Amino acid sequence: MSLTREISPETQHLLERLYRQSRHHRVRQRAHCLILRSKGMKPAELGVIFPVSEKTLYNWFNAWNTNGLVGLYDRPGKGRKQKLNDEQKAQVKAWVLASPRQLKATIQKVKEAWDIEVSVDTLKRVLKASGLRWRRLRRLPAKRPAPAEYRQKRYALELLKALDTKGQIDLYYMDETGFTLVPPIPSAWQAAAAPLTLPSQKSKRFNVLGFMNRQQKLESYVSAQTVTGDVVATCIEKFFAAVEQPTVIVMEQASIHTGTAVSERRAQWAERNVYLFDLPPYSPELNLIEIVWRFMKYQWIDFKAYQSWQSLTDAVEEMLIGYGEKFVINFA
Repeated sequence: MSLTREISPETQHLLERLYRQSRHHRVRQRAHCLILRSKGMKPAELGVIFPVSEKTLYNWFNAWNTNGLVGLYDRPGKGRKQKLNDEQKAQVKAWVLASPRQLKATIQKVKEAWDIEVSVDTLKRVLKASGLRWRRLRRLPAKRPAPAEYRQKRYALELLKALDTKGQIDLYYMDETGFTLVPPIPSAWQAAAAPLTLPSQKSKRFNVLGFMNRQQKLESYVSAQTVTGDVVATCIEKFFAAVEQPTVIVMEQASIHTGTAVSERRAQWAERNVYLFDLPPYSPELNLIEIVWRFMKYQWIDFKAYQSWQSLTDAVEEMLIGYGEKFVINFA
């Protein structure tokens, strides 16, 4: 089983692109096989890497020798026949949406309704093709804002974002978060036989107060002390001592934001073109800086950061300083 069709450097590059980027699993597999064969790997060795028969390997090489890159793709009518038609797939999707955590029950319904046996993997492919994804559920706040107030505030926020995009105002989002050696539980790829673990331990806490805009700029204040209304007011005074144009700070209606220390300075700040925009209660999803905190805790920080207090503070400092360059979020 030799390759009679030459693989030039340009063709080698195309094969590598197909191996890494093709959305078809079998095309990626065949391109990978050709790359290894062109580098001298023997068919017996390829048989160990690819779970296919010797005849299948022969067919792959023959298709390449005959048709080149076109031979990597299945011809119309070839390949495994689909077990479910479009109407059945739509019904499967409806069953899963009705019971989103019970795939085995859906498999049983498929068997009872159409006498078709499908595996969990087959069902997952059908669901993924229909636009469904397996994701962690989101917990809604215990209370929801009044619908009329929510609509009004959200519309006003969209107008502010439009003015910010045009460069007529500077729009910032403010919020606080905290970090301890007791980490949130993220998702991670891990070996079944050696699952990753995180330590359970008591820990002190340090807090971060941040001001972020949609152009990847983040100002932050870090302290081991509790963030109070006086701290919030002092940070606003410090970070917005002099502004070049009207500046709006979006913030939630937490008690430290609505207390005397902040409220009594609103008029003074307004005279300096610094304004506070209060989000409706129970609406954290409207505050973009919440997304930054979530990325920091669930995506950017490494597990090793929780090994000691120093490593944790160093990791948080790196994220805060590197935000906008090393750590970026695209707020479209």
